Amino acid sequence: MDVGARVSGRPWVAAAAVVVLGVTATACGGDEGDGGGASASASASATPSVKPAENADDLAELDARMDGDDVIVVGDAKAPHTVKVYEDPRCPYCKKFEQGGAEALTGPVADGDVKVEYVIASFLDENLNGHGSVKAANALRASVAAGKFPVYHSAVFANQPADETTDAYTDDFLLKIADTVDGLRSSAFDGAVRDMKYRDFVDAAMKKFRADGIEGTPTVYVDGDKVTPEKTMYDEDAFEKVLKDAGVPGN
Repeated sequence: MDVGARVSGRPWVAAAAVVVLGVTATACGGDEGDGGGASASASASATPSVKPAENADDLAELDARMDGDDVIVVGDAKAPHTVKVYEDPRCPYCKKFEQGGAEALTGPVADGDVKVEYVIASFLDENLNGHGSVKAANALRASVAAGKFPVYHSAVFANQPADETTDAYTDDFLLKIADTVDGLRSSAFDGAVRDMKYRDFVDAAMKKFRADGIEGTPTVYVDGDKVTPEKTMYDEDAFEKVLKDAGVPGN
């Protein structure tokens, strides 16, 4: 049976390592602990190599904007269907969603049938004593201001380190990822990344994550209904069926 790696009343345990009594984790669990979990491994001294978003051309056609101070929205505000996504940049299962089920969203968003609302959490920093999620969330907000969020968001997850305990999202690495996005690098973007310009957004998004009662990432809702079982989020065809069942036209 597949379950999320959620731990109540004690620090989170790295999801990739949770295989207890035959139960394998399929999500990153979070709590409101004081950061007393296992320490993050040191970032590599050399900035890792990067790769671009695989579907950059399609994503570049999508618009993104802020809804209030804590939610990033991609797609037409008047779209009849809403997909809400809660994710943490360091969560490996969020990467699995972005490279699996989320692939089914690009077409419907481009066609004006769906808008996607992102709440970018940073609880893994609290539980692993790192800074990568906070820095990545800040950089993602800066990419909204630069008009490049959909492509940069995809590229950030494409370059996620294999081990979430590795605190790899440094300023230099995030800027190197930005090099793969046409037109993103600028003095304004670079300064926003290095100076944590959008720290208020990072805090507000984490506050919303907790206020909404979310226990792990990725958590996805389609028109207000939580997507279950979780494994359907990680397969494009399975998630496309979820969308179709909600009335979203097929690709």
